[in-house]
Amino acid sequence: MRRPAQQHRPGIPAAYAWTHPYTGVQSMAVFYNDGGDPPAGGDPAAEPPKPGPPPSRVFTQDEVASLAAKEKAQGERAGARKALEDLAAKLGFSKIEDAEAFIEAGRKAQEAALSEDEKRRAELDRREQELAAKEAAAVTRERAAIRRSILVGLGATGDDLDDAAALLRVDDDADEQAVQDAAEKLKTRRPELFGTTTAPAPAPQTLPPAPSGAPAGGGLPRTPAAGKDAIRAAARERAERMGLRNPEAA
Repeated sequence: MRRPAQQHRPGIPAAYAWTHPYTGVQSMAVFYNDGGDPPAGGDPAAEPPKPGPPPSRVFTQDEVASLAAKEKAQGERAGARKALEDLAAKLGFSKIEDAEAFIEAGRKAQEAALSEDEKRRAELDRREQELAAKEAAAVTRERAAIRRSILVGLGATGDDLDDAAALLRVDDDADEQAVQDAAEKLKTRRPELFGTTTAPAPAPQTLPPAPSGAPAGGGLPRTPAAGKDAIRAAARERAERMGLRNPEAA
């Protein structure tokens, strides 16, 4: 609204500063005008619709179960914390964190002690295994020495001794008598390993066939007569047999 122009009215003293130009009923008409009545025929402005209540949500069975479990867990946690606080106070701790730190320190100390025990136990096991291996090796060497000495006593030497030791078949825990018996059997089967050889069997003798065509080795051999007369008599007899001489001739 524009500032009304100042009009000098008679009877009103002039003011040196700004003053209200209207007084009385005129001032009320100017400064308290409410805009008048609405035009005829118009409807009053309708009030905006008020928002209704939000629709109620329908929970499923799974959601209800999840909410119930969550509430139960919260209650259990609250109860468990209260129990822990009571336990910490009973043990002389002002808060749960101090009790947890004390328990953790004890657990670490126990683990360190167990680790040291395990290390010592592992070291003892390793030493026992080494000792057992040395004892087994000593027993093996002693058995090999006994077997080789028995084979040497039967005549095996050098490379033949190594071959005989490889061919000897006895149990690992066999005693000296069992080794002796096995070595003697090996010597019988393989005498060449013990410096002995078997003489070959003599070949059968074959006689040449007789001059008369009789089978070889005909009759029993005769004992030859001594002297010239015996030789002459034998020749005469052979000639008569062959038909070269008449037995009645002088």
